[in-house]
Amino acid sequence: MNGPLSIATIVVALVLAVWYLVRTALDRPPGNLDLWAMLGLGALVAVLVVVAVVGLFVGDRPAEWTTFVGYLITTVGFAPVAVYLARLEPTRWGSLILGVAALTLPVLVLRLQQLAEVTGG
Repeated sequence: MNGPLSIATIVVALVLAVWYLVRTALDRPPGNLDLWAMLGLGALVAVLVVVAVVGLFVGDRPAEWTTFVGYLITTVGFAPVAVYLARLEPTRWGSLILGVAALTLPVLVLRLQQLAEVTGG
């Protein structure tokens, strides 16, 4: 997987997670800017997933490729689902939903990197 793109995704996700958790602590509901920021992170994740899918066909295939594909599907769908749930909950808990989702995305990206490093022969 693409190292710089993965690092950028992780950094953006962690910055947004801190922002959303601070908003939760201040009892603020998610605003439109918060929702768009999460969708922007989702777009960054989508680019990362496209690069990973291309790598499946061009480069070495991970040994556990079915697990890898499952993580790809989960990773690409995580941010849009979080935005949908946050819109359903227009209270401070909507900000918490976004914060937890933003904290989970770096874990998913790191796990994708781990799976991509182990190639099957």
